[in-house]
Amino acid sequence: MNDAQVAQLLSAAAAEQRAQRPQMAVRYLEQVVAIVPDHPQALNSLGTHALGAGEFERARDLFARAAAADPNEPVLWMNVARAARELGDDAGELAALDKALAIDARFFLALLRKAHLLQRQGQDVAAATLWSNASMVAPPQEQLSQELRDLLAHGLAFASAQQQRTAALLDQELASARTGLERRDTRRFDAAVDAMLGRRRIYANQCDGLHFPFLPADEFFDREHFPWLAELEAATPAIRAELQDLLAKGDKGFAPYVQYPSGYPESKWSHLDHSERWSAYFLWRHGKRMDEHCARCPETAAVLAKLPLASHAGRAPTAFFSLLHPKTRIPPHTGVTNTRTIVHLALIVPEGCGFRVGGETRQWVEGEAFAFDDTIEHEAWNDSDQLRAVLILDVWNPYITAEERKLVDRLFMAADANGLHPFPDD
Repeated sequence: MNDAQVAQLLSAAAAEQRAQRPQMAVRYLEQVVAIVPDHPQALNSLGTHALGAGEFERARDLFARAAAADPNEPVLWMNVARAARELGDDAGELAALDKALAIDARFFLALLRKAHLLQRQGQDVAAATLWSNASMVAPPQEQLSQELRDLLAHGLAFASAQQQRTAALLDQELASARTGLERRDTRRFDAAVDAMLGRRRIYANQCDGLHFPFLPADEFFDREHFPWLAELEAATPAIRAELQDLLAKGDKGFAPYVQYPSGYPESKWSHLDHSERWSAYFLWRHGKRMDEHCARCPETAAVLAKLPLASHAGRAPTAFFSLLHPKTRIPPHTGVTNTRTIVHLALIVPEGCGFRVGGETRQWVEGEAFAFDDTIEHEAWNDSDQLRAVLILDVWNPYITAEERKLVDRLFMAADANGLHPFPDD
């Protein structure tokens, strides 16, 4: 009998509320509570009416009774928190918010309100963390009220400012420790600090073919691994002269670097597919020396012959002039295997060109070379109105031992001999 009566009273209360007769709705709800004192729905609705009437203490008590009757419903604890906030009861608000987050640690509104509370209390570091956490689980902007959009925007601005203050403080504290150290001595440490502060990502290897485990995932390798780089750089004038001769004579050996078969699905490479905007002139390709091209560039070929090029049967070494035409970008991508290292020697570099590997961006400098792991996401761009040209070649990853190199080479040979193709071409 009570259940049917309670249902009728709740229905009547809802009808009165829709008819904008809140006092009549309250009378029906109070009758429900008289029958079932711990009825969470009726208690919560009465609390909502009290809150609207500015009766904050009564609202808090009603919400608390509702939450006690249904302690696993986070929305009820959020209502307790709101009433406590209206009363200026920070401790009560925090306790209620923690109850809601204990039920659902990703509850957006609870994270938002707790971040705001901690900021008001001057707990800046903890508040910044919670603002960031709230933003990660926030619904789409169009689903939020203007009040919540404004509150979240305020919180993110606060978190950003706090991060900058923390970064400046740490940079100041670490300045003396960095004094006298070269860039190579601090590069990895600085990356760790920047990642900790959210100033950059740490990228992992993504190999389309053979992933050799347990190697350092280094974006740019230290020059000390490649003692022959100076000899390569010293040959820049001769190498550049041969390239310029090819360009001046319109050598037909240049071809689009990206060439997919007809009907290949649309992808990030489509804008460069069969396009001369990114062109290559190969001296070595897939482990085969291009004799005719090497004959056209004897100085360059002679330099390459002295270098410890990678040896992956049928796939490496590769060496080529890479031309990036004006207003052209190579999209972010990753390579085939981390058993090799890619070397760039800058030959023709106008202003407005750049190269990113992982979280570090560098500018090519004519006559200088660098080595990087191409299985870490990288991209290149030429925003200038002139041609950019570099010599690209691959050598062994410096962390691979001589014994491991022989095994890797044998692996590629065995795969080819048995008609296996687990390692895609570049």
